[in-house]
Amino acid sequence: MMQTTTAAVILTEVPVNQESDILLVRKAQGGDICAYDDLIRRHQGRIYATLYHMTSNHEDANDLVQETFIKAYQALGNFKGDSSFFTWIYRIAVNKTLNFLKQRKNRVQMSLNDLDFNAEHDPDLIALICEKTPHHEANLAELQEKLNAGMRKLSETHRLVMTLHDVQGLTHEEIGKIMDCNTGTVRSRLFYARQQMKSYLAEYLGT
Repeated sequence: MMQTTTAAVILTEVPVNQESDILLVRKAQGGDICAYDDLIRRHQGRIYATLYHMTSNHEDANDLVQETFIKAYQALGNFKGDSSFFTWIYRIAVNKTLNFLKQRKNRVQMSLNDLDFNAEHDPDLIALICEKTPHHEANLAELQEKLNAGMRKLSETHRLVMTLHDVQGLTHEEIGKIMDCNTGTVRSRLFYARQQMKSYLAEYLGT
C-alpha cells in the first residue's frame, strides 16, 4: 500500500531529476507500487508546503496531499509525459485545493516568516519594512496581523500565484502550466497581487 494512506505526510525532500521521474512513472504505470512510493517521497514536501500556504491548516494540507497522490495514482495512465511529472501532479494538487477552499469558504493566513517574497526581487516591498523606514520599530505581531489580513483580501487565484512564485520559487512557466494559463497572465496576476499587498502595507506603515 502506498504511503498516502498513513495518518500524516512525512516531509522528505529528495533531489528531483525529471528524467528519473519519467522512469519511475513508467514503472508505476506498469504496476510497480514501490516506484510510485519513490515519486511520493520526491514531491510530497513541496506539494505539502504549497497546500499548507493555501489552507493555513496542517491537517487539511496533509489530507489534501494524500488525496492528491491517490488521485494521481488513479489517473497515472493518462500521464503522457508532455510536461514534467512535478508539474502534472502540482496541477492536480492545486485544483483539488481550490475546490476545497471554495467549499470551506475560508481565507488563508500566511506567516511573516513564510512571506519573504524573494526579497531581492521586490525592492519596493523591502522599502516598506527595511531599517531606513521610520517604521522600523513597528510591532512585528501587528505587522503579522496586517500581512495575514492582506493575504485574506486577495482572491484565491492571486494568493495562489504569490504562494507558488514568491514562497515556492516556481518560474512563471511552471506556474502557467499548473494554473493552465500563459506566462503573461501569470505575470499580470503576480503584479496585481504584489501591488495590492504593497498598497495595504504602505497604508499601514504610513509611507
